[in-house]
Amino acid sequence: MDVKVKRPLNELSATEIAGKIAAGETTCEAVVRDCIARISARDDVVKAWVNFDEKLALAQARALDGASARGPLHGVPIGLKDTIDTFDMPTEMGSPIYRGNRPRADAACVALLRRAGAVILGKTATCEFAGSAPPQTTNPHKAVHTPGGSSSGSAAGVADHMVPAALGTQTGGSILRPSSFCGIFGYKPTYNTINKIGVWPAADSIDTIGWLARSIDDMEMLTAVLRMQAQQPPRKLNGAPRIGVWRTDLWDTAQPESKAAIEDAAKKLGKAGANVSDIELPEAFSGLHVIARSTIAFYERAACMAFAWDHHREKLSPQMQRYIENGLKISRDEHIAGMKRVDECRVLLGPVFEKYDVLLVPCVPGEAPKGLGATGDPSLQAIWTALHTPTMTLPSHRGPNNLPVGIQLVAQRYDDDRLFACARWVWEKIGSPEMIGVQP
Repeated sequence: MDVKVKRPLNELSATEIAGKIAAGETTCEAVVRDCIARISARDDVVKAWVNFDEKLALAQARALDGASARGPLHGVPIGLKDTIDTFDMPTEMGSPIYRGNRPRADAACVALLRRAGAVILGKTATCEFAGSAPPQTTNPHKAVHTPGGSSSGSAAGVADHMVPAALGTQTGGSILRPSSFCGIFGYKPTYNTINKIGVWPAADSIDTIGWLARSIDDMEMLTAVLRMQAQQPPRKLNGAPRIGVWRTDLWDTAQPESKAAIEDAAKKLGKAGANVSDIELPEAFSGLHVIARSTIAFYERAACMAFAWDHHREKLSPQMQRYIENGLKISRDEHIAGMKRVDECRVLLGPVFEKYDVLLVPCVPGEAPKGLGATGDPSLQAIWTALHTPTMTLPSHRGPNNLPVGIQLVAQRYDDDRLFACARWVWEKIGSPEMIGVQP
């Protein structure tokens, strides 16, 4: 006789956890205890968490168990990148300058999550000030490889089943790249979809808060909470999507596994019924990643870091010091020229999305690089961050070292619901549960 093994609660998705708690099949405390057990067993290797208070997490869970249902996330544990303010635990920005920093209030996104009943499990490791100097976090698939950054701990913790979902931020590729490297779903919404009050800025004109999770349904449910919307059934398409495949001007820099992921996905989706076409974008898009990363981000970062630069320069990493030095060399005229170029490309995308529901584009150069001294190249994601378009990575493929390689879907600005629907259709055709995160 087959014996069905009961899955630990930490392995469930956020939607499954919410459903079981609402149905009285488990408790908030039981869910949190299973998450704690996984963290205790694995975080000495993964190092996903920087401020994790077991007693505080359990206290939140018990309070929710003793209260009436507060909202759609009642009892769902959530991780927060440690650049996002919380009133009841430190927010340290991955920097010794802010060691022990205790904000007076939650960030807006955290307050909305708590209002919906979420348990804030703890703070996840971030690159210094959401930049490029990596934390100690390792890739949960192979600890000698980077998990990506700057939302390093959020990706690693979700992929390792320590928490079902976590918030991250993206200025270049800080949500999608670690999601791809760790084999989970990553979602960067349309710019300013999620309120940024209480989140450390890097480049305010492009900074975006988003989700790292093991389920598209989870990201849609969680996003509805942060958009202050009523929960809706998962979006689905009436028919097959129209997909434009753009290999970008960085195609020659991609490794074979990333190229293979795009070609394989395009072929399979075409066979599944999608209208798949190769496209080329106008010349204005060429080199846009350089403007996004080296002009806009550097210039705005130098302003964001002015106080730290003037008063705590010796406590900044060499990477951050170089970042700021580069930003101080950029003139206001150069910054404006870069912003105008991005504006031009946003306009040019309009006719493209009249023909296509989503674009299929490379997400990362390849598998997560070996070594923990850097977090990988964000260029393939930075284009879309600057353009303010909603993007999602799906954990669809593997590379030569059996490490994850994600694909990236892009939709028109403010058309996030279509992105969710298309991503769900794509995942149903080419995805499998075995590709998501670290297999228990």
